[in-house]
Amino acid sequence: MNIVQITPGAGAMFCGNCFRDNALVAALRRQGHSALMIPLYLPLTLDEADETRGTPIFYNGVNVYLEEKSKWFRGAPAWLHRLTAAPALLKWASGRAAKTRAADLGDITLSMIRGEEGNQARELAELIAFLKTQPRPDIICLSNALLAGLARRLKSELGAPIACVLQGEDTFLDALPESHKARTWETLAERCADIDLFIPPTQYFAKRMSERLRLPAHRVRVIHDGINLAGYGELQGATANGPSPAQPTLGFFARMCREKGLDTLIEAFIILKARNRVPNLKLKVGGGCGPSDEPFVQAQRERLKAKAILGDAEFFPNVDRAGKQAFLRSLSVFSVPSLYGEAFGLYVIEALASGVPVVQPRHAAFPELVELTGGGALCEPGNPAALAEGIEILLLDPARARALGAAGRKSVEEKFSADQMAREVVRAFGEVVVIRAADAKEVGMGNPAEETC
Repeated sequence: MNIVQITPGAGAMFCGNCFRDNALVAALRRQGHSALMIPLYLPLTLDEADETRGTPIFYNGVNVYLEEKSKWFRGAPAWLHRLTAAPALLKWASGRAAKTRAADLGDITLSMIRGEEGNQARELAELIAFLKTQPRPDIICLSNALLAGLARRLKSELGAPIACVLQGEDTFLDALPESHKARTWETLAERCADIDLFIPPTQYFAKRMSERLRLPAHRVRVIHDGINLAGYGELQGATANGPSPAQPTLGFFARMCREKGLDTLIEAFIILKARNRVPNLKLKVGGGCGPSDEPFVQAQRERLKAKAILGDAEFFPNVDRAGKQAFLRSLSVFSVPSLYGEAFGLYVIEALASGVPVVQPRHAAFPELVELTGGGALCEPGNPAALAEGIEILLLDPARARALGAAGRKSVEEKFSADQMAREVVRAFGEVVVIRAADAKEVGMGNPAEETC
């Protein structure tokens, strides 16, 4: 197949959606498909080879912002638009992106969802003009539903069906200001009617978004996110032998922020250290940490220091892929007690790929992932004491922890690899293309009665 994947970049921030889309495109290419990955807004920050390399950035973040704020800039000459798309300016904007909040983005979000009727219509026209210079795609895939405004014109101009991955849009939309929230949800539901296929990563999120966007069931296909398993290797060290009595280690690897529950895990660690039923327990915290996250992370350090256990904790911000894999292999138990309705949780799959059992809150997609993988345990959400209890049970039972980790590892290899994700995506895309072709043939035959009239 010839596939176009359109993915927003998050600038200097690590982004799970970017990781997922990049892994998908790489797997599609390995399997012999033609896949063009187009970045929007800002460059992608990844821990693998960037599959967008050599492709220009469309809807560059500076122009999108200025078009929203200035009617004059929308009609400014092309040379000025090219100037504001300079790499140095995008690099500056990449750093600023880490400080943006949904509460400040009501107008621009609604405008983008309105597509050709929004203030960024010029950017859409430039994207279409570029795609017309490329081989005609069999299908175009949007990275998330917030790009639904692109679908109508892409479909009409390029004659290709549109697929859309669903990846946590509800959390962002619900954080919009009250003045924009309901209107934005309604506009998005209207624009989603232009999309032929929706791909949520879990049954949980399929149900949630189908209800909120009024999606017909026949257009929704659950396909689990997958990761590139290269580098995770065979089980080794503490992971292979179960939690080590000498130095058991609790780990967290995600964006270091309150929404991901880092402070909840810190409190659980404090409880465990106070009990001291697991002697020599260590804590490792890794993942993305941008400028806006640093004050929160420093506050967590201060909490540990106040309890005289900061020496038992280590922080590993913004590590590369090899560093992440080494980090995960060093753990006995893993937990990211996210507070919001995670659509998936790629970090759970990464931990299980390393053979490390997980303890996650009993909400959102986590019960589904734990059931599918058999790689962990669940606890009451938002409760540090319950989290500590769940973690402690595994730390005190190395045999059970080892069995859960091994089961999780096996399940990830079978169900959650990037190659498996790509195969399922191609199968779903193929069905849409066939249906679209059949519909087009039927329309082309026309109605003889109407033609006579």
